[in-house]
Amino acid sequence: MLRAGDIRYRGHIVRIEIESVGKRYRADAWALREVTLTLGTGVIGLLGPNGAGKSSLMNILATITRPTTGRVLVDGVDSTRTPDVMRRVLGYLPQDFGVYPSLSAREFLRYLAAVKGVPAKPAERRIEELLDLLNLTHAADRPLGGYSGGMRQRVGIAQALLNDPAVLIVDEPTVGLDPEERLRFRHLITDLSGDRVVILSTHIVSDLEATASRIALIEQGRLLRVDTPEALMQGAEGRVWDWLVPVDALPEVRQRHRIASTLRRSDGIQVRVIAERAPSPDAVARSASLEDAYLVAKGLAAAAPA
Repeated sequence: MLRAGDIRYRGHIVRIEIESVGKRYRADAWALREVTLTLGTGVIGLLGPNGAGKSSLMNILATITRPTTGRVLVDGVDSTRTPDVMRRVLGYLPQDFGVYPSLSAREFLRYLAAVKGVPAKPAERRIEELLDLLNLTHAADRPLGGYSGGMRQRVGIAQALLNDPAVLIVDEPTVGLDPEERLRFRHLITDLSGDRVVILSTHIVSDLEATASRIALIEQGRLLRVDTPEALMQGAEGRVWDWLVPVDALPEVRQRHRIASTLRRSDGIQVRVIAERAPSPDAVARSASLEDAYLVAKGLAAAAPA
């Protein structure tokens, strides 16, 4: 069986520059505001809650929609004016990936290879490589309507890799997958990132902890911070506390403090608090997780002068 590292992009390495990109859907509804970011080889994770603007940014990068302000440069060429410069090197797995349920995986991939303009003979070789890589060969001739969610996601990755892309965009790829499928997907993304730009959008923190070399934190359409997972967590050190409180005190604690999580125990509620100083003499400092780091960055951004 092939390894993901054997399926490699054979062109030059692409550089993507996102310059002051904004997206407005109505007069007063901005999905993105002034996003500036440079992307190179490896996995860049876009982390934020649902509605933060991640999918809007993905759609702009994939040339599905145009930005209201700003531009995206691919190796110095403006893809908002010349979308083919991105489309030639792009593989895209959207959040809502649809299939034709009556087609088999092999038939579906042949159809999409033709749509992407991949010649027939190279397409056949590529399809067999990808079916092998994604552990789908045994089910390649079964109708897609009978596939599990995880198997459909693997077909989605296969179609995104058909044209051997230099840029791979995947939007919320592990939603609905069981833990084993999620783990398999993380390994695959890591292996594929060696000589590609991989842009992974998710609100599932553990997906990025396992795969991303850099993480862009997004909140309400704005870029809060971009850094390595290690640097983000280091920046949150000294601001994370565990505190055991009585059950009846929890509502007041929620009002006064930013709470990352709660855990019910026999002797009360253990709350994980994000704060500049200990919320109580009983609170215990803890090492920061990536989720803690996101909450710290969000709080710092909210406290910064407008």
